Amino acid sequence: MGFKEAVRTVLKEKYATFSGRASRSEFWWFQVFIYLVSFGWSFVVGFFSVGREPGQDLPPWVIVIGIVSTLITLGMFLPTISVAVRRFHDRNISGWWFLGLSVVTFVPIVGLLAPIAMLVIFILPGTKGPNKFGQDPLSPQSSAEVFA
Repeated sequence: MGFKEAVRTVLKEKYATFSGRASRSEFWWFQVFIYLVSFGWSFVVGFFSVGREPGQDLPPWVIVIGIVSTLITLGMFLPTISVAVRRFHDRNISGWWFLGLSVVTFVPIVGLLAPIAMLVIFILPGTKGPNKFGQDPLSPQSSAEVFA
């Protein structure tokens, strides 16, 4: 799965779908998209903020930038979580583990291991063939079902 197909799949077809499986390429290409959007938006905000002196009244466009930033963040929240849960499913792990590991990150000392565990799960290949969460997203049969 390529960049455009992964972004389209996550944002249009499976925006808030927590069932099924997501391949590594779908997950990682969507992460690249999220980082590119974040970097691009940060660049725009930084460009318009150059030359501002501290304590100076904020112009109205700053409010617009804040509103747009909030809308972008809220709009990307569900698809980011859903693709991560589906990635866990691809490893034959319940999506509730993603929630549990996310909460554990706030626990001192122990919380340092949770992001490492999530990263390992995101990097490892999915289970071959069908598992309890659905068909293998890389099998020819599952891609034929999507386009049927």
